Amino acid sequence: MTKRTEIGLVYLAGLVQGVALVTFPAASSIFTTPQPQGYGFSSSQYGAMFLPQVVLAILASSLAPAFARRWHLKRVLMLGLGSDLVSMTLLALSSLLMSSTSLAYGILLFATAALGLGFGATVMAANTYAEDFFPERADSAVLALNALLGTGTALAPLFVALFVGLGAWWLLPVLVGLALVVLFLFSARAPLQVAADRGAPASEEASTGFLRGLPRRFWLYAAVVLLYGIVETLNGNWSGLYLTQQRGVPTQWASLALTAFWAMVTIGRVIAAVASPRVPARWIYPGLPALLVVAFLIISQVSTAIGGVLAFGFAGLACSAFFPLSISFGGEEFTRLTAVISGELIAFYQVGYGIAAFGVGPLSEVTGVPLSTIYAGASVVAGAMIVLAFLVIKSQITKAAQASA
Repeated sequence: MTKRTEIGLVYLAGLVQGVALVTFPAASSIFTTPQPQGYGFSSSQYGAMFLPQVVLAILASSLAPAFARRWHLKRVLMLGLGSDLVSMTLLALSSLLMSSTSLAYGILLFATAALGLGFGATVMAANTYAEDFFPERADSAVLALNALLGTGTALAPLFVALFVGLGAWWLLPVLVGLALVVLFLFSARAPLQVAADRGAPASEEASTGFLRGLPRRFWLYAAVVLLYGIVETLNGNWSGLYLTQQRGVPTQWASLALTAFWAMVTIGRVIAAVASPRVPARWIYPGLPALLVVAFLIISQVSTAIGGVLAFGFAGLACSAFFPLSISFGGEEFTRLTAVISGELIAFYQVGYGIAAFGVGPLSEVTGVPLSTIYAGASVVAGAMIVLAFLVIKSQITKAAQASA
């Protein structure tokens, strides 16, 4: 019963983390709408708002393995949940200061910084728990966890659209904050131990510092995850502004397109988890960026509300299992460095997130390049992911060939 409770807490943390993560981009129309209906931020200000999130997420996910060895993994998870709670509290409070743009923006910067710390610590800890709970089914366990995280990301735009219609969008961070309080209290009472906490000796490799002593092949994983962070964030953070500002799509339909993206991310992860016993995950892995190439070319041409929903839904399916499979492949290949690999890969994902979240706004405003052209150019990034994905699965193919010999 205790083990089931622990599993439930970890997987529920993934769901709530997903909602918290997308609360900010789901409310993009609120941030960029002129006062008094919104905050009145420019596209560059909106993009820069995510910079503290990226910096803190990189630091948290990179240093979390070291913290886990000193504090135990449970404290890392609780640090993440507590930081998410601070973020949602600040976001809700900022709604009271919308008339004061500078003050509200400063509070939101602290809010995104706390969210970055929460995301980096929570996701690193949750992925490590998932692999430890189900060591014989690590791929499926990590995919299932990330499917729940994806479910949360799909729910956030729906909730924002609902609460905007009610004239109280700030209810979403309030509700997420209440869920985080409950999770934090129950997690504090649960054992939440992993093998390392139970006395398994730490390897010499695992005691190395940030980005030190990592295997050479780790950098393949780092590169492909960084590129994935760019393409996912183009869809997750900029779809709303692209559809509303360049394509003239109503805000409700833009929110539905974002929901479609995250919903298909979730559905794709569930399909991959169910299919993995029959279809080797190593073949699913390079196929997803191939679909992304097509998705970006379609997105760059959409001009209708329905077209936007379908295009971004297809992009979500193409993104779906790629990131969790990267983490599980890395954990399988570097078994003595599972927590370290998970943390560092999340850090590189956040680097990609930052490039897209912070860089797209200035690129579009300074150069005049429309978002449609940026989406078309992202197909080149997805093409590079195909090449790197084949290099990543090279070891998987070799092991499969040796096993069948």
